[in-house]
This record gives sequence, structure tokens and C-alpha cells, in this order.
Amino acid sequence: MKRLNVFVILVVVFQLAFSRPQVDTITVYSAKMKKEIKSVVVLPEKYSKKKHYPVVYLLHGYSDNYAKWINTVPSIKALATKHQMILVCPDGGYSSWYFDSPIDSTFQYETHITRELLPYIDLHYSTILNRSARAITGLSMGGHGALYLAIRNKELFANAGSMSGGVDLRASSKKYDIAKRIGVIENNSDEWDNRSVINMVTVLKNKELNLVIECGVSDFFYDINSTLHRRLIDLKIDHDYTERPGSHNWNYWTNAINYQLLFFYRSFNRGEEAK
Repeated sequence: MKRLNVFVILVVVFQLAFSRPQVDTITVYSAKMKKEIKSVVVLPEKYSKKKHYPVVYLLHGYSDNYAKWINTVPSIKALATKHQMILVCPDGGYSSWYFDSPIDSTFQYETHITRELLPYIDLHYSTILNRSARAITGLSMGGHGALYLAIRNKELFANAGSMSGGVDLRASSKKYDIAKRIGVIENNSDEWDNRSVINMVTVLKNKELNLVIECGVSDFFYDINSTLHRRLIDLKIDHDYTERPGSHNWNYWTNAINYQLLFFYRSFNRGEEAK
């Protein structure tokens, strides 16, 4: 009996020693920005290299960092397991808005996420190497960033979402350090116009991206999200749009992420069935 107990203990210790933790913090060198940048990777429980998983890139908001989602909403671990997907939470700098700044070489986050981090994830994790199994979403600054990156990189992403997104940069021309990234709006109106998602959607064709957009009705970004919704309707671009009671806060986003990931889960399954 003692030998059996020792054997069981050794098996458990072996499994703990060699099983992969559910949350990884990784560091990827950015050649574009010449610095190391961290990201959080959330794996489903019992993650196995024998299986290939879809990936959702989950972007943080203004003034936050790569660890904000996992520290504030630890329930995303259970969602990764429930939907059998990998979640990647990149660092987007405190105010990058997830594009390559034309005036600041230290803020080149479109290149980092799409050309540096994404290939790293596909190389080091067991992912499905197909745009149909890849999604990107985020909150506030990250909501704008997710749609911005997906529209500009449709060869990488088939699915995109936004929660309380700042989808019209011009509405925040004096806030959130955007002027530090692209210059003041009075002298750089084209940059503000061309980088605002609410204008960028005009280049989309219907069904190029599976879109899910939402915002609380008491959110200070509600009006621009409602306007984006109406513009997509006018352009005849299919999308899911939800507005519900809520403000620009973590109570709203903790609830919203459940619906965003369910939407992507269903999209991933449709992509598998279509093969």
C-alpha cells in the first residue's frame, strides 16, 4: 500500500512538473520598436499539442497593459476552456491605439501584433493556421484597435469585435494621447479621418469579416458606436450589434466578453464546417 501511495504521488508530481500552466506570460522581441514586449496567453485546461486551437486576440484599453484582462476578469480562463480556444492578450502600450504611429517610432503596435506576436504564437502554440480560426476584439481603445487591425489585415483575421470601442478618433481629439501618436487634428485631419474605424468600414465588402460590435447605452462612446452600426447597415455589411444597459466600466466588459467569445466560437465552428 505504501508503495502504491508513493507511486501515485510521483505520478501527480510528474504531471504537475510537465503539464503546461493555463496562463503563460511571454516576452516577444519587437525588431520594429527595438524592445521586449510582454503578452499573456490563456490556454484551455488540458491543452494538448495533439490538438489545434483557434485563437482570439484580446486587446486592453487606454492606460492599461497586457495583464489587465487576466487580472480583472480571471473568468476568461474558464471561457477559454469552455470554448476550447487560446486567448492572447497583447501589450498595446498605454496609448498606442494599436496602429503604427507616423511620428513616434516607439509606438508601432500594428506591426508588433500582426508581424511579430502573431507568428510567434503560431510557432510556439498549437494553433489552427487559418484566418477563419483567428479573431481579434478588445475594449475601448482596444475595441477600435481590434476593428482597425482586422480591416487592415483581412488576410490574418476573419473575425473581429469591439466592446465600447472608441471607433471615431475624431470624437476624442483632445484626449487619450491620440495627438501624440498622429499629430494634432488641426494640422493632420487626414490622419484622423483615415485612421478612424467609422470611416475605414467603407472599404469593406459584405462577409469579408464576421463582425460583432456592442456598447452600453450609458457609455460616453455610445453615440459613435450607434453611428457605426447605422453606417454598416447603409453599406449593407452584415454584423451583430448589441446595445444594453451599461457604462464604460469593467462591470459591462466582464459581461460583454461572454457574448464576444460565444460569437467567435460559433464563427470558428462555421469555418470548420465549411471546409
